Amino acid sequence: MRRPGGWWRLKSTPEKVETYTRWSFHFFGVIEILALGVTAYGRTGVGLATALFLLVTAHAAVCMLVSSRALDWTRGRRPQPVRQMWALVVVSAVVSVTAVVIAERGPSGEVETAAGSVYGGVLCFAAGVITLGVHDRRRMAGVVGAFAVGAGLLTFPLEMPVLASVVLAGLVMVTGGFLAITSIFSLWLLNAVYALDDARETRARLAVAEERLRFGRDLHDVMGRNLAVIALKSELAVQLSRRGRPEAVEQMIEVQRIAQESQREVRDVVRGYREAALEVELAGARGVLSAAGIAAKVTGDTSGLPPEVQSALGWVVREATTNVLRHGDARKVAVTVRMSEGRAVLTVENDGVAEATGEGPPAGPGGSGLAGLRERLSAVDGTLEAGPVGKGVFRLTAEVPLPAAAAGTALGAAS
Repeated sequence: MRRPGGWWRLKSTPEKVETYTRWSFHFFGVIEILALGVTAYGRTGVGLATALFLLVTAHAAVCMLVSSRALDWTRGRRPQPVRQMWALVVVSAVVSVTAVVIAERGPSGEVETAAGSVYGGVLCFAAGVITLGVHDRRRMAGVVGAFAVGAGLLTFPLEMPVLASVVLAGLVMVTGGFLAITSIFSLWLLNAVYALDDARETRARLAVAEERLRFGRDLHDVMGRNLAVIALKSELAVQLSRRGRPEAVEQMIEVQRIAQESQREVRDVVRGYREAALEVELAGARGVLSAAGIAAKVTGDTSGLPPEVQSALGWVVREATTNVLRHGDARKVAVTVRMSEGRAVLTVENDGVAEATGEGPPAGPGGSGLAGLRERLSAVDGTLEAGPVGKGVFRLTAEVPLPAAAAGTALGAAS
């Protein structure tokens, strides 16, 4: 059964920031309802207060819709919400005019204060929200300025003093501008988080591409010269054979020797490509996890371990690091290398496993990555155990027996 909050753990960091930003914009609507609609009940009668409350609630709902659509437009998921923004302008004008009418024709006293608060407040919130739907800074300033000017012009039916109208327009300008700047900064931060996430993925792809190029260059260096020599000697052997020369046999023997040597060199290149040095993998895991914002702690000594043991454990570190980055939402990862009773033991723990919520990829033998690690470890008589060990904690343990001489050297280094 999915625990409450499991949906949040499944989100990536950019998706979490987007969810936080979206609900922050929705919270502006809640603030509008509480600050303008609910407070009207303490300033005037129930009937007029309810009318003002419904007007403010409708306006806040449209603001929430526009902010959500504008956020999707910023992320490139929807077209620019032009119709929704014009609808917000119309709703804001209707609410403002209605508030003016209530303040002018309603009973004198507190109702004027309540209607005046609704009048200025809806224009401030509308100015801040509509700027989310435009990119150009001049247009953003123009939107806020237009609402401020409109706020001043609509006060003339109330026969307010000119100074009061100017003050009200300035209040709408300042408050609406503050909301607009806050909203724009939130969108900028969200786009920056997505850009950083894309840059990290790009860096990973470039690292893979660079490794492929290196492997291709190595193969070219090994095979290019030898294949050229084989082609020349084969052609020479053909010509000598056509002429009945006995040297053709010697040339073919040389071709055979070069082909066998090329085969051996290719095996060496592939073996070097497949082997993973434990110390290098530990350093790489620490760097990659730190770049992802995960605190990585690596303890233990790898000196004295045989190459085949280091290679097997290096692959475990590589696969475990990949799983931490791809699955769950870890904040801390601990990697420990130790010697115990003639065995090298590697432990990787993280606190972001999805198994604690019943979600995520399987951690048992069904996982293809873990199955591949078990095959590699079985080649050196090693074992692998993986699974949750506590609330939100996942542990992967690999053990590889050490040869007698290597065990003595490793234990001596550990002491």
